[in-house]
Amino acid sequence: MRRLLFLGLICVLATPLVHARAIPNPNQHHAPGNESPQTPIAQANYSVGVNYQLQCAGCHLGDGTGSAANDTPRMKGFVGNFLKVPGGREFLVRVPGMSQSALNNAQLADLLNWLMREDGMAGASMPEHYQPYTAEEITALRATTMLNLPGTRAGLIKEMRAQGIAIDDGMNY
Repeated sequence: MRRLLFLGLICVLATPLVHARAIPNPNQHHAPGNESPQTPIAQANYSVGVNYQLQCAGCHLGDGTGSAANDTPRMKGFVGNFLKVPGGREFLVRVPGMSQSALNNAQLADLLNWLMREDGMAGASMPEHYQPYTAEEITALRATTMLNLPGTRAGLIKEMRAQGIAIDDGMNY
């Protein structure tokens, strides 16, 4: 019994020391390389390719192939088809990954224009008379939220099929 009381007393006395380790040390220094606050992406002036890697590649993968297992469509060789159907241009801006990205409107316009290049993600799907996105257009389109992503996308895919566009986005439907 005495031994049990002694162990209990040690535990009670040691508890404040254990909890003290969880309290941050106000004199602790930043890890090397983290001495100053991180620059927001919208102010960092990264290249368009870096912005793609930071904002899109996590889902669509670095080469734009997407992943059906993760319900993420292929962009490579397909994304330009959205510009061939009514509402597709707006859809690309309003996709949550775009509209809610950390990029500012000019950066988002640059990213979309980069994706639409024939030597970029759009490839052969690039529409013949492509009109580049502008920061002003992105500003206006971002202001309206897309409430039904799957339904909107399905309607655009249906319209593509009606135009005879082959649906090769890796989604198997």
